[in-house]
Amino acid sequence: MSMTLTKDNKQIYRKLLLIAVPMMIQNGISNFVNLLDNLMIGKVGTNALSGVAIANQLIFVFYLMIFGATAGAGIFTAQYHGKGDNEGIRYTFRYKIISNAIIAAIATIILAFSSRYLINLFLQGEGNPADAAESLEIGVDYMRVILISLVPIGLTQAYAGTLKDLGRTKVPMIASLCAIFVNLVGNFILIYGYLGFPALGATGAAIATVISRFVELFILVVHTGRHPDLYPFIRGAFSQFRVPRALATQYFLKSLPLMANETFWSLGVTTINQCYSYRSLDAVAALNIESTIWNLMGVAFIAMGEAVGIVMGHILGSGELSTAKQSAKKMRRFTVLCGMIFGVLMIGISPFFPLLYNTSDYVRNMATGFILICGFTMPMIAFNHASYFIIRAGGNTMITVLFDSVYTWGIAVVAAYIMSRYTDIAVTPMFAVVQCLEFLKCFVAFFMVRSDMWVKNIVKD
Repeated sequence: MSMTLTKDNKQIYRKLLLIAVPMMIQNGISNFVNLLDNLMIGKVGTNALSGVAIANQLIFVFYLMIFGATAGAGIFTAQYHGKGDNEGIRYTFRYKIISNAIIAAIATIILAFSSRYLINLFLQGEGNPADAAESLEIGVDYMRVILISLVPIGLTQAYAGTLKDLGRTKVPMIASLCAIFVNLVGNFILIYGYLGFPALGATGAAIATVISRFVELFILVVHTGRHPDLYPFIRGAFSQFRVPRALATQYFLKSLPLMANETFWSLGVTTINQCYSYRSLDAVAALNIESTIWNLMGVAFIAMGEAVGIVMGHILGSGELSTAKQSAKKMRRFTVLCGMIFGVLMIGISPFFPLLYNTSDYVRNMATGFILICGFTMPMIAFNHASYFIIRAGGNTMITVLFDSVYTWGIAVVAAYIMSRYTDIAVTPMFAVVQCLEFLKCFVAFFMVRSDMWVKNIVKD
């Protein structure tokens, strides 16, 4: 992997890091607080940890739907910025507000009526029925409160996504950090019942999360509205709240495959996790421990991947197509390097991290195995992640569906389902097989980026 720092390379990496570092800080601190949340809930007991983990898995599906809807219009936002078209940015912002609010309202209604059934799907495996029943009630109570936050999440992503697409990642970082602080303090008070408040356990964690979501939205709305010189798109953004039909159709057609992709991909991940839980209910808690440290260690390559997509959008929107081709491979190599560094860190801490949780030795040992496997596979997942954003930057959203969702359902889900239902393989080797299947995506990603099919300016007219 050649990482020679020529003058051009330094400029590319500098621009990439200026966008990525605030997102790394934001995601890193956010995931660190999620770690503390998990530890706090874990102190309540394994059943509480499992119930909250399952509820959050369902919220994860919603969050990725919002991400897909925002990202589709965000492809245009980034290219409009490269072109210097503030009116275009204003239209994409309005579209994000409208689409995210609609998705959040629909998701709230669906989850309000079906959360008990959906959570119960994860509690059908081998294990103690009394523990499963307690996890179900905790998960349902947590979900009832957390649903209040879905609309604020949608609106927050419209604001934060637009600012990030412009390369302005510091303000979303600050808003997120303030929300994280509120969430952490709220968890401490409401989970355990300090300062005269009742000890609400997992429900207290949900209340703190809802409050923090409103705080984050408030900061973004106020800051953006007070600084029209920095964000010209906000001038008149709400005075004539409309998007031309032709443009709305374009945004929708780009957003729909991404939204479908994120939805089906997240449902695929949820189904795979359900396959693990079918083999062993203890896998739910172990996966929650693994995913917590994975999210913390993965912040570097995840933020780098998003930054790659933003920078590539700016370059393509400015019409510098040859520069885009040269820059893509350099940025992907840099992203993989981040994945290698943090993958080694994951491997190093794998025996020790599960010891922080108040759970059984069996769950701890299973979590250690999961963390080791994820550490080894992180570099190739970083490769695929960067490739995904490169391909998406040129508007090839249908290709990303094939690259992501079709792979997940056609290969990973099928493998997990067969192993869980028709073999006696233990859950840890089963997890290893599914993770290593990502290697197949590396071949596809390599040839897709090499083909230059993604090198397109979609706002030139």
